[in-house]
Amino acid sequence: MKLCVLFPGIGYHCDKPLLYCSSRLAKSRGYDVVALKFSDFPEGVKGNEEKMYKAAAHALSQAEEQLADIDFSVCDNIVFIGKSIGTKAALAFRDNRAPNAKVVLLTPLVMTFEHDTSNCIAFHGTADQWANTSEIERLCRENGVPLYEYECANHSIETDDVFRNIEYLRDVMQKTENFI
Repeated sequence: MKLCVLFPGIGYHCDKPLLYCSSRLAKSRGYDVVALKFSDFPEGVKGNEEKMYKAAAHALSQAEEQLADIDFSVCDNIVFIGKSIGTKAALAFRDNRAPNAKVVLLTPLVMTFEHDTSNCIAFHGTADQWANTSEIERLCRENGVPLYEYECANHSIETDDVFRNIEYLRDVMQKTENFI
């Protein structure tokens, strides 16, 4: 069995481009896909470290609840795809329940790198308002995580140019396909 679990972010649900296309890609490659739904995050998380950690713990708790009935030991191939706060939740969940899972880090946060980041790849927009580019570059380099950057793209890996966004999305999906 091949399993892909989508770990969304705060306000970035599984029906938004990066996660929706990741879901379609995984399904086309024979994966069963579980799209997690996170809700009830604290207000004013951006820029507040304490609230960021509470939000990450909240996401992990919801992931554990939604995935409680899955026996990961019967899966031949597991991929977690996390977006923003979901990257930290995905790695924390992997630490506890699925140590062999590959993880796609879509716009990771600095706190994401507090976990084992082996067998991961990362994608980051250079205009990401939630994570400092030089810090993400340093953490990826120090942890051996391949990093793909998108010029002038925000935390959703988007710019003001819709055609550039489509190019970026295509590139993310091609690299994700090669990874999984």
